[in-house]
Amino acid sequence: MNRAFAIAACEMRILQRNLWLVVATVIMVLFALALTFAGSAPTGSLGVDMLTVSVASMTTLSVYLAPLLALMISFDAIAGDADRGSLALLLSYPASRGEVLLGKFMAHLSALAIAMVIGFGSAGAVAAWSGGAGTESLIALARLIVTSIILGAVFVTLGYFISSLASSSTAAAGMSAGLWLIFVVLYDLGLLGAVVMDQGGSFTQTLFPWLMVANPADAFRVWNIAGSDSVALTSGMTGAASALPVWAAPVSLLLWPLIGFGAARLAFQRIEP
Repeated sequence: MNRAFAIAACEMRILQRNLWLVVATVIMVLFALALTFAGSAPTGSLGVDMLTVSVASMTTLSVYLAPLLALMISFDAIAGDADRGSLALLLSYPASRGEVLLGKFMAHLSALAIAMVIGFGSAGAVAAWSGGAGTESLIALARLIVTSIILGAVFVTLGYFISSLASSSTAAAGMSAGLWLIFVVLYDLGLLGAVVMDQGGSFTQTLFPWLMVANPADAFRVWNIAGSDSVALTSGMTGAASALPVWAAPVSLLLWPLIGFGAARLAFQRIEP
């Protein structure tokens, strides 16, 4: 474990040197603040405080932005080292490949967590100061931050998996873009098309909710919506929040990082520097 921490410390210094941490934090702050002010209009008509509306808006933001930032930081974790010729040196250290991946994961997830805590936290503070905040909305904000970090962990591990399969960092970048498109956009479009064709039949009533929560991006959305009635009302997805058992979305989202890390570990094991 000490070797994994040493690799994590080295990766954090690299992130600080290339300003990735600063850029990610600025992106999160700007987008979160923009959505907070742009989405403040419905507070009066819905009868909720501004922080609740802000959390609903930032939930939608995180579905798109957290996977994107996670893949940006992880897509060349292995392929990039191979291109630069540093992978052979890294594997010559007295650390297993699992410890190498774990060290990179700890550093990359820590960077994402810092960006999300500062970004969502600052937007939440502005929303609470401008339009008030209740206990439920503060809990919803804390849940959003934690689940966004977990969602980021999912796509960090999937980025490692792609990076271990790709022949170069350029190929890994293209594969990562395709993966983001599938999980965040095309998967939901496919489900929506199936629901339209089913016209309220058995697929819509029974299979659709489970297929939706099987996607980590949708599981993240459902978890945040199901956890707060006010957020569900503001997002207009109360039906989706009540269609599944309360444990379905958390279990799915928490399992995905383990699945991704296991797949990345198997793919990394096959690489010969």
